[in-house]
Amino acid sequence: MATFNGSYRESLKLAFQHSVDHLEGLDGRSVAATTSLEALRKRLGKPLAEDGIGPEQVIKELADDVAGGIIGSAGGRYFAGVMGGSLPAALAADWLTAAWDQNAVLYATSPAAAIVEENVGAWLKEIFGIPAGASFALVTGCQMAHATCLAAARHAILAKRGWDVEQRGLFGALPIRILAGQDRHGSTARAIRLLGIGLDQIVDLPTDAEGRLRADILEQALASDPDAPTIVLTQAGEINIGAYDPFETIVKIAHQYGAWVHVDGAIGLWAAASPRYAHLVRGVAQADSWATDGHKWLNVPYDCGYAFVADAEAQRASMAHRAPYLMHDANARDQIDWTPEWSRRARAFPTYAALRQLGRKGLAGLVERCSMHAHSLVTGIGRLPGAEMLWEPVINQGLVRFVDPRPGAMDADHDRRTDEVIEMICGTGEAVFGGTTWRGRRAMRVSVCNWQTSEEDVERVVKALAGVLGVRAARVDPMTAAPSRIT
Repeated sequence: MATFNGSYRESLKLAFQHSVDHLEGLDGRSVAATTSLEALRKRLGKPLAEDGIGPEQVIKELADDVAGGIIGSAGGRYFAGVMGGSLPAALAADWLTAAWDQNAVLYATSPAAAIVEENVGAWLKEIFGIPAGASFALVTGCQMAHATCLAAARHAILAKRGWDVEQRGLFGALPIRILAGQDRHGSTARAIRLLGIGLDQIVDLPTDAEGRLRADILEQALASDPDAPTIVLTQAGEINIGAYDPFETIVKIAHQYGAWVHVDGAIGLWAAASPRYAHLVRGVAQADSWATDGHKWLNVPYDCGYAFVADAEAQRASMAHRAPYLMHDANARDQIDWTPEWSRRARAFPTYAALRQLGRKGLAGLVERCSMHAHSLVTGIGRLPGAEMLWEPVINQGLVRFVDPRPGAMDADHDRRTDEVIEMICGTGEAVFGGTTWRGRRAMRVSVCNWQTSEEDVERVVKALAGVLGVRAARVDPMTAAPSRIT
């Protein structure tokens, strides 16, 4: 029988060494998984023994058994999803967060975590240009940020009509209409389902050629039933092309009809941190709620998302809870009043560390550098024979497509070829990309969100794709890689 003497040192030293080996070896390993499903199940599917084993052996066997099944998303050549890596300070702070093991639900359960969270909320509101009086929550990701914001919206718009949704529920309440651009992200739909509003209440509106919600179409929809309780979903950085809705116009229109405006800024709200890209979110501060991720562009470890609500009382009313055994503080911010979680990780520590490591200039540089690399990748790949650029990046998102060279090839053939090339480039281990369907056509989506992505990575990946296509790659010149579609 294993003994547990309370010593952490040896197992943590072993975990530290494996962690450093993983991070320092990212550039030389396959970005894609190299071990099969069957092999992973065989290695990891051990029977649960009657007796435990020593912690050092557990860590050693775990590291050995997952080998080849860890995606290289922490490195600079993972472009399949909008995933950042982890900044050194953020990762180190995350280790401390695990070691400190605080339940960041009340000031009383972790005073330091509560005050760090206060500071993080204030800093983020400054960065995004969100009103200082807005409330906020640190949650698991943008999915729960949407749920948090839309719960506040549900409370506010029904309260105006004399309905206490927290007490009475939705049975008998007026239905809440959701107006959204047709390219909305699925996480908003999941939040709408979780909140009991219902997918049938969503009205998808057409977007323009740039993927933006059209102000005239929105006004027509609002005017069709001007008294309906309404939430307007907008986007700052659409998932395929990084499109931004025209906030200055549509927020004003929505408010004229008493609608609540929510901003899905999972990716693109971070444009506010950059003088070069801040114009893309002009007018966004006039919205009613905002959601974004930290584990995307801020490059903090999973899981981390941020919710902000202009009407702080609406957020508190939708979330707060009191119980006689809870130790509430009269002067400090108790996180339980603002978040959907009760037991919750002290995820403000990594965000605090990341923002301190970067500073304002470093954060702006991160946004601009990722956008430059995305532009270089998309244009560099798009110039290869057999490839075409479908969308020139505005920020860090772009699309390319691969064409079937056979005479008379149809769209279905190009779709098949695109998926085939994606599979082949991932199979090389040089990079990982993902596919998407955009405006009826299959495409390879390029997302650059990692602080470690470099010019060398871009050239390496373009060269690897040229090899897959059997063509020669021209050198990528980052000096010409400047987004130009929207100014």
